[in-house]
Amino acid sequence: MNKDASRRPILRAWGGYLLALTAWVTAVIVLAFTCLWFFSSLNWSPSPIYYLLIWIRDYIPLVVAAVVLVGWVVISYFYLARPYRQLQAMLGAAKQLAHPSEQPITLPPAMGEAEAQLNLIRAQALRDAQHAKEAEQRKNDLVVYLAHDLKTPLTSVLGYLTLLSDEPDLPPEFRARYTGIALEKAQRLEDLINDFFDITRFNLTHLELECGDTDLKRMLEQLASEFEPVLRQQNLRCQLTLPETLHAVCDRDKMARVFDNLLNNACHYAYPDTTLEIRGWAENGWVILTFENAGATIPPEKLQRMFEQFFRLDPSRGTRAGNAGLGLAIAKEIVEAHGGSISAKSRDERICFTVRLPQSQENRKDFTTIS
Repeated sequence: MNKDASRRPILRAWGGYLLALTAWVTAVIVLAFTCLWFFSSLNWSPSPIYYLLIWIRDYIPLVVAAVVLVGWVVISYFYLARPYRQLQAMLGAAKQLAHPSEQPITLPPAMGEAEAQLNLIRAQALRDAQHAKEAEQRKNDLVVYLAHDLKTPLTSVLGYLTLLSDEPDLPPEFRARYTGIALEKAQRLEDLINDFFDITRFNLTHLELECGDTDLKRMLEQLASEFEPVLRQQNLRCQLTLPETLHAVCDRDKMARVFDNLLNNACHYAYPDTTLEIRGWAENGWVILTFENAGATIPPEKLQRMFEQFFRLDPSRGTRAGNAGLGLAIAKEIVEAHGGSISAKSRDERICFTVRLPQSQENRKDFTTIS
């Protein structure tokens, strides 16, 4: 609401107050002169009423002033009491807003606009509280799952290391096999611990950007090369369609994490024996990147929630699939901190993520850090 709009109710109140006083004074004066003219035209015999009228006539200025004063007190009380009642209603609404409930806020009819605004705030507060409650519950569930999953690889690591320690004469092939299994389980432990760190960092730290000119083409080529072993395990291929040069001003490390999360997500949910397609181009001062893979079509209700923290597209896979439900949420926070946007769409067994980034600082929407 602008400054002029906020002054209008005050001006209307003062205008009504002055108009009521003016109307009252005018009415009293007109009535006084009308009464004097009317009663003077009649023949009166001595009586209490006659002497009262004579007294009023002799002290007409005083009587008019007294009547005006009484009217001014009544009018002032009415106009002062109404803001007080409205203030009391607003205080009650503020208390209700501090602890919002399903019951709507009601204010006097003259405060209809304020009532509508407060009810919008109340509804938003209820939605935010529900989302926070759901996110907290998902986080708690995830921590329980992670803590439970820590036991299995830890037990395996201890078991195989104990076996290697107690059996020094094991054949080399068995020793190599047990060592490999222990290493694999230890790496799984590292992944789970990293999930714990992600949960903590996501909730407690600030995301600060250190931006500089970045060659996105080279970054994506390097990431695709690093994912080669993961792709090979599922017989996936990664195809990059990028221009000769593709630069943007961004935080290299943070943006690498965004692309890493998107590639990791594609590897988890892509059909085997398919191709992950990464395309990129510059358009009107923006860099547009798409990450597309073949996979089960995502329902619209899940598609809208994919960027929520601790939301997992396939809960049945649990944390054993390495999906803590934070990757896409963190990616969204990083991209939006750069002044860009990230979105997803899915149809006909295709999943496509689109990232828009400003090429230069002049195009950025927001330079603030986020928590």
